[in-house]
Amino acid sequence: MTNLHATKPRYQGIVPPLVTPLADRDKLDHAGTQRLIEHLIKGGVHGVFILGTTGEAPSLSYHLRREFIQLVSETVASRVPVFVGVTDTSLVESLRLAEFAKQSGADAVVLSTPYYFPAGQTELIKYIADIVEEVPLPLMLYNMPSLTKVWFEIDTLRTLAHHQQIIGVKDSSGDMKYFQQMLSLKKLRPDWSMFIGPEHLTAEAIAMGGDGGVNGGANIYPELFVDLYDAATAQKHQQIEVLTQRINRLQQIYSVGKYASRFIKATKCALSIHGICSDHMAEPFNHFMPPQRAEVSDILNRM
Repeated sequence: MTNLHATKPRYQGIVPPLVTPLADRDKLDHAGTQRLIEHLIKGGVHGVFILGTTGEAPSLSYHLRREFIQLVSETVASRVPVFVGVTDTSLVESLRLAEFAKQSGADAVVLSTPYYFPAGQTELIKYIADIVEEVPLPLMLYNMPSLTKVWFEIDTLRTLAHHQQIIGVKDSSGDMKYFQQMLSLKKLRPDWSMFIGPEHLTAEAIAMGGDGGVNGGANIYPELFVDLYDAATAQKHQQIEVLTQRINRLQQIYSVGKYASRFIKATKCALSIHGICSDHMAEPFNHFMPPQRAEVSDILNRM
């Protein structure tokens, strides 16, 4: 359980949000998953986060989510912390997945706001409080308003700060004013880990006092993001600039294609090009066709 008197966050660094390698509908790419994890650990990442947005979690069956949790936990084998996304429209399903994550050896769970029917902030506070009473692992909150339609407002986070089971926040809003306000909560909870999602903001977030990045591009080039984290924490500005330019070049793959899912397609496509895992997508989404694949390949060749 988190110690309210702790002065340092429990988790820091680069924690990639894993893609979920698929071989077919409702079928995992086991070998690809194992290669991906070894690729990330060799690249020096500080943890892995599964079943998030990049992992296509809402599109996966509950059976497949459990299989993936078990496969990842067994493959990681406690070499780095494993964070498991348990966001769902059903509180009961979130708790069931969290319990399975604990049984499988995961270290923490990650929870965003329920989607579809937007929750009010008062409802959200009670919802999180109810979850915290039963969740068997440390809980990280996940602010993803572009997809869930609801923010964890700063006053809501301040109210939730007294729950020892909550260990921090991952913010994918892209709003750095919000992130700065979020960091002010470290006065209440210096042990909270504050992570940024959008990878182009990682160095800025660390300079502001953030603890690291949950960056999708780290699936592809983990060393690049680990080097950026190290440079940012050491305030090596020239190195930060060079590495940020490389990350900006990588981000060009997210402009390939035209649908909202294109950043996941691009990430899986890049991993497939590098021979790490399949680029199969969870339906209703399709992987990139040859013209888009060629665009991604061209961008990677310029890295």
